[in-house]
Amino acid sequence: MIETILHKKIHEILIDLYGDNDYSIQFQSTRKEFEGDITLVVFPFTRFSKLSPEITAHKIGELLSKIELVERFSVIKGFLNLVISNKFWLTEFSKSTFEENYGFVDIDENSPNYLVEYCSPNTNKPIHLGHIRNNLLGFSLANILKASGKNVKKVQIINDRGIHICKSMLAWQEFGDGETPESSGLKGDHLVGKYYVMFDQQYKKEVAELIKKGADSKFAEEKAPILLKAKEMLLKWEAKDEEIIDLWKKMNSWVYDGFEATYKRLGVDFDKNYYESETYLLGKEVVENGLDSGVFYKKDDGSVWIDLSSEGLDEKIILRSDGTAVYMTQDIGTAIKRHEDFNFSHMTYTVGNEQDYHFKVLFLILEKLGYSWAKSCYHLSYGMVDLPSGKMKSREGTAVDADDLMEDMFQNAKSIAEELGKIDLSKNNESKELNETVGMGALKYFMLKVDPKKRMLFDPKESIDFNGNTGPFIQYTYARIQSILRKNTVEIKIDEDSDITDKERALIISLLAFPKIIQEAASSFSPALIANYAYERVKDFNSYYQSTPILGADSTSIISFRVALSQQVAKVIKSSMSLLGINVPQRM
Repeated sequence: MIETILHKKIHEILIDLYGDNDYSIQFQSTRKEFEGDITLVVFPFTRFSKLSPEITAHKIGELLSKIELVERFSVIKGFLNLVISNKFWLTEFSKSTFEENYGFVDIDENSPNYLVEYCSPNTNKPIHLGHIRNNLLGFSLANILKASGKNVKKVQIINDRGIHICKSMLAWQEFGDGETPESSGLKGDHLVGKYYVMFDQQYKKEVAELIKKGADSKFAEEKAPILLKAKEMLLKWEAKDEEIIDLWKKMNSWVYDGFEATYKRLGVDFDKNYYESETYLLGKEVVENGLDSGVFYKKDDGSVWIDLSSEGLDEKIILRSDGTAVYMTQDIGTAIKRHEDFNFSHMTYTVGNEQDYHFKVLFLILEKLGYSWAKSCYHLSYGMVDLPSGKMKSREGTAVDADDLMEDMFQNAKSIAEELGKIDLSKNNESKELNETVGMGALKYFMLKVDPKKRMLFDPKESIDFNGNTGPFIQYTYARIQSILRKNTVEIKIDEDSDITDKERALIISLLAFPKIIQEAASSFSPALIANYAYERVKDFNSYYQSTPILGADSTSIISFRVALSQQVAKVIKSSMSLLGINVPQRM
């Protein structure tokens, strides 16, 4: 906005001063210790001016100060610090208040197609805390990309085949005694997860027995009877054995019902589901083509590999010697199918950083196979989630279940809010809904405020604090502003020649940065930028609210302006939180 206007004016000045040249006009934020709203870097112009940076900056500053836009300037070495007029900020602020979706870019037929993958659960266990960060990152990123002007589709790949799926199936077959979600009262994904844990328990028992009989640990781990049965089941599945396929369909249907309930409460959704049971076959077809073209090679045992040592990587297996697919096979097939389905210009995989190497290899293989769009694939690599009690482990059944965590957040919100008197139950008959809004807001915000690349510690108690950098603090401020708006009786209008305080000026400038923040969050694939922007605006407003009367101001015109300013802060807070998938309450 201001950069665009200034760029044009400065370019005109430079042409007048030094002729029509290829000028590099660079702006940066003015350092806090100096006065100014924006800084022009003058050094690139000295080769045209043949003068020192200071003199060059003064010449440009004097010409800029003649236009209404620039109120005054200062020069620090080769940096020209510009103070922009209040009238400009007020004019732009006035415009922004009338924009319904302020900061968002409209999508049309020319908008690029972006695909965002997230979640990607296994059908052998419920969704856990790690999946929550994955879901929230992916869903929020999709929202941000859409707001930045991209046509976005949200997808997931459901890991519905493989040895781990067979482990749950086999354990249910051997120990389940016909148990169902209906007979047990368990969600389907919880029930299947129970048998995944049961398999691991039996496996460890059998390994210990073999070692006790004299086998070495490696042999015991590979030859435990229950593991051999699971491998046999996988081969039968790939051979489409009717009994195994029926069992697989039945247990997966239980899981899908459970997943949908979790997604609904978490507030995420998908435009299309992909299933590894379908895409792995496509991958196998591509492998045959890759063998013919020399991209892959076959070893004596029949396994298929690719040698990436010339790219600084290593050899990677593509197909096992028994002909079964590996994850890489499936991911190749899935990527190709998605491009056929959506003709995307960019695809983002939201997957933990333990898979960094996998995606380097995947993208390189796709390039070698001749798919030019592979260069537009991106791995949103995020850090793992720890708890105060330590890391989660699914196989031992110690993972923090997503459903349990969401319910805990609801209960915590209820008890803390009522204890602190933050929720006015006398005026809000929907206290259950409000507690859900606060609890889920706390969970989502705490997850998303951290840079995705960083490993994070999730502390449920800290997340639900009504003070500090938390979701409830932001929600409470939004509700406070809504209370102001409900009490207001004057017409809201903005006089562009009004006198404004330094705090009002700073708040306006920060609100006008919102469109730029959305674009930066989209280009850096970081919802954390949005989260922390919202928090900073809330801090700014609360400081303003504490020091400045709004409804009690001296005149109607001042009240009108301050209410308008409060209203715009609320709008930006609501939009920011919506990008994170967080609701904000009208009352608290």
